[in-house]
Amino acid sequence: MAEPQPVHLHVNGQQHVLNVDGQAPLLAVLRNDLALNGPKFGCGLGECGACTVLVDGTAARSCCLPVAGVAGRAVTTLEGLCQGEDGLHPVQRAFITTQAAQCGYCLNGMVMATVALLRRNPSPSDDQVRSALSHNLCRCGTHLEILAAVRLAAAEMAAHMAAQA
Repeated sequence: MAEPQPVHLHVNGQQHVLNVDGQAPLLAVLRNDLALNGPKFGCGLGECGACTVLVDGTAARSCCLPVAGVAGRAVTTLEGLCQGEDGLHPVQRAFITTQAAQCGYCLNGMVMATVALLRRNPSPSDDQVRSALSHNLCRCGTHLEILAAVRLAAAEMAAHMAAQA
């Protein structure tokens, strides 16, 4: 383990300077040093997607991303999505409405990957959704509900944008 050094992080809109090993996984720093439990430890290999966060708006698996690699970049965790009267992002609300999560293992990562998708493609096809979420493992097989949740979130976000125009 390397000697801890100051790392400047911008997480959920807040600046942090942490003395950590720059090669430590971002996931470990988020959970252990910043007490953010949105990104989950699933496999530690970048295979399951449970640890997905947004880095500059792009979905990234935080378990295999060195914390020094995100220094000065915008990191968003599930906790950073809070908005609206109920404190939920439209994607979170859609996953709840459609009952897309059963065991909860994949939920946080699926939500974060969906947010990244809808930011770059507000009206994705089902194939584009499947491709964007292909790095997120769902053990329960709620794939149809997940597709429904993404469609619902896309519609809600489009309606919100139209109302603001």
